[in-house]
Amino acid sequence: MFPATRFKGRKIAVFGLARSGLASALALQAGGADIIAWDDGEEARREAAAAGIPLRDLSHADFSGFATLVLSPGIPLTHPRPHWSVDRARAAGIEVIGDTEIFIREIAGTGSRLVAITGTNGKSTTTALTGHVLRSAGLDAHVGGNIGTAVFQLPPPAPGRVYVLELSSYQIDLTPGLEPDAAILMNLTPDHLDRHGDMAGYAAVKAKIFARQSTGEVAICSLDDDWSAAIAAALPAASTHRPFSVQRRLDDGISAPDGVLRDCLRGEAQAKLDLRDLNTLRGRHNWQNACAAYGAGRAMGASAEAIAEGFRSFPGLAHRMEEIGRAGDVIFINDSKATNADAAEKALLSFDTIYWIAGGLMKAGGIEPLRPLFGRVVRAYLIGQDAPALAAPLEGSTAYRICGTIEQATAAAARDARAENRGSAVVLLSPACASFDQFPNFEVRGDAFRKAVQDLLRESARC
Repeated sequence: MFPATRFKGRKIAVFGLARSGLASALALQAGGADIIAWDDGEEARREAAAAGIPLRDLSHADFSGFATLVLSPGIPLTHPRPHWSVDRARAAGIEVIGDTEIFIREIAGTGSRLVAITGTNGKSTTTALTGHVLRSAGLDAHVGGNIGTAVFQLPPPAPGRVYVLELSSYQIDLTPGLEPDAAILMNLTPDHLDRHGDMAGYAAVKAKIFARQSTGEVAICSLDDDWSAAIAAALPAASTHRPFSVQRRLDDGISAPDGVLRDCLRGEAQAKLDLRDLNTLRGRHNWQNACAAYGAGRAMGASAEAIAEGFRSFPGLAHRMEEIGRAGDVIFINDSKATNADAAEKALLSFDTIYWIAGGLMKAGGIEPLRPLFGRVVRAYLIGQDAPALAAPLEGSTAYRICGTIEQATAAAARDARAENRGSAVVLLSPACASFDQFPNFEVRGDAFRKAVQDLLRESARC
């Protein structure tokens, strides 16, 4: 943790003391700010008190005495209605910001650079891949933000240091001064609409990642969905535009519709990288991630050759198209992070002979949007609370079993894949559902699948 000195001597209210809130409160306190913090959760308050953070119920505070309200990104700023603390701050005429805004003010003028990445799907893999590519190219790169490490838990700013941050729409909304040296928008599909009102509101927040960019700063924007393409068409004229696509080849941009990444600048080929044999970047969605990371790498000065080497050595992210074992020709893939149909679609498009484990808490629309891909599925193994509802669209088109638990589903899928011996079969956990009926989060669900696979492989080795 490093101190946030730009707020020294100012009285700051901090509401929300989870990971990022606690880190920013400590950074502000270390930098000399006079902070008062609160969280509605007793456990969060206990942890903050143990760390020496002054606590007071802000519902009884006079907000006119504060210079700033620092709000946790999990607390509503606008929809379905502003949190009461936001109303109180606005009535007092004080700014409402998040930890990322404090961070970017702190690194301004230090010689550090910022790569900011957002989108509905793929942003975590792209963030990790970008950080890995930059480090493998010899840059002093550090990864944080929504991917797991709070920004003030990263090393302090220094000349030449590059911060690669995954930013959610909630974080962008609380970062009015955001001006990345390189900004990436991966894609946009309906998500978090309860927090942004509608799709137009959600897209407008995501577009803010580019809004303040100027000369010398690079805007890397997908063209592969209508919302992102509309944002690309309205990018600030002063910034350098690097569009990317995995649906078509671009004469001016980065594209990989066939798995071969091509970098073209005004019709002139700059580089070509073959992605098709990279196990940790399987499938078109990962080609999209690679295009974006390539754009960020080039924006930060990495060569195409160094980026290609970074792609080859990338270990992948846990729970995202992660190969966790093999038994003969059967591959086991952990894609527990696929908590909606759009994310699961990417995995289903990546394989042809699939024994599919799906289920949990179904989201709006269920798996109906995946119907065109059911032909790739040999059999589905349904788990969790909404397994019966997920069975309905499969009825009459794809064989399925309601298994209940992930252990039962894994055992059944592995048994069928080995017995049917179709060649290049994949036992795929890509649930297309939230995990909260059976697991605290998608990570625990993925770990349960990993353990089930490991137990099966050990048992098979003993036979």
